[in-house]
Amino acid sequence: MTNPPRIKQLRLVVEAEDFDEALAFYRDLLGMPELAAFSEGGDDRVAILEAGRATLELASPAHKEAIDRVETDGLVGAPLRVALEVEDTAALTAEAAASGAELLAPPVETPWRSLNSRLRAPASLEITFFQELEDTEQRAARPGFATDEDRS
Repeated sequence: MTNPPRIKQLRLVVEAEDFDEALAFYRDLLGMPELAAFSEGGDDRVAILEAGRATLELASPAHKEAIDRVETDGLVGAPLRVALEVEDTAALTAEAAASGAELLAPPVETPWRSLNSRLRAPASLEITFFQELEDTEQRAARPGFATDEDRS
């Protein structure tokens, strides 16, 4: 990349009908530390949770369909999905499902060498847990893994 990045942080803002349930899931179960919380009184509440490194994955409709086919055996996913890299996809998937998230698809090894599962979590977010099974160097050596600049 030749230009310095202009964006300093990606913050996904999600309306949570059941704020306490969502906070317990994302902060307590998934372990996203609370960086700040604000309230104007009454039901007006917000919590900003640390989610590690943020990236924005843009996928063409054909690639989104391919991901849905691999991760969920063809279940058509939501147009917006949050993918969270985790240490142990199988264990966290089971724990999340036991805590009320709806399991959409159990862990599956993908062609791009990650272990992915799909759930509908509190605040109606569709989430993928993914566990990398290769390091960055191994992945970069595989066919098809490059930046658009490298493909030109």
